[in-house]
Amino acid sequence: MEYLKLSCSIDPVNDLNREIVTGELSFVGFESFIDTETGIDAFIPSNQFNNQSIEELPEQFKSLFTLSFSQEIMPDENWNEQWEKNYFEPLIIGDCLIRAPFHTDYPHCKYEIVIEPKMAFGTGNHETTSLMIDQILHSNVKNKSVLDMGCGTGILGILCSMCGAKRITSIDIDEWSYNSTLENASYNKISNIEAFTGDASLLGEKTFDLILANIHKNVLINDMARYVSVMNQNATLIMSGFYTADMTDIRLKAESLGLKEDGYTSKNDWVAYRFKK
Repeated sequence: MEYLKLSCSIDPVNDLNREIVTGELSFVGFESFIDTETGIDAFIPSNQFNNQSIEELPEQFKSLFTLSFSQEIMPDENWNEQWEKNYFEPLIIGDCLIRAPFHTDYPHCKYEIVIEPKMAFGTGNHETTSLMIDQILHSNVKNKSVLDMGCGTGILGILCSMCGAKRITSIDIDEWSYNSTLENASYNKISNIEAFTGDASLLGEKTFDLILANIHKNVLINDMARYVSVMNQNATLIMSGFYTADMTDIRLKAESLGLKEDGYTSKNDWVAYRFKK
């Protein structure tokens, strides 16, 4: 898949201003971010980019900082090079180590996941992915059937398999994610993940004990009824990809479908929200 890199120059550049810009770009569909000396680089599938979505941001934040952009198309084959240039380091979340195949020096953890880092989203660096990983580590997934909606690199399903899940179904609208999930499952010697290209309309008769959905808020609200329809009794639905400010909308939709709130975790205003059937 062809990606667009948006290089954002922020003046003054600091962690708070980077966070503000990252949050706004996440809201309009940017999936991954790399800190730079002058600001951040943000990445989005080129066919999903709308220039109008960012036009007003410099004016919106002019009282806080100066913001300017430049754009560049990044073909698939440049992702690994981009990541190695920016020193993608092994990442530890709880008892889970996430590393790339090219890493040779890294600590050891109970769970070790190898991810080919073709993009940042799905390697655990984004708050939503790390929140979902933490949720899995604090859940009992042994012998459970798992659905991973918006699977990306397949990292969540891979961790569930390592934690003893019986079977995992991984679905993403993007063919790159389908291929990446299969590739990463192979890297990690995981054989009980079945991947599909598509959306919630693929869900049929198969039911699940745990559903993971790390997707944008509007998609979650639109597809939640389909998730609920394939949840076993006492099943858990864990959702992320939205902000604390969106929790009320998510909760109201979930409760309207008969789900009960079961707690949440948050990081930098991002949320992983649990519900039970």
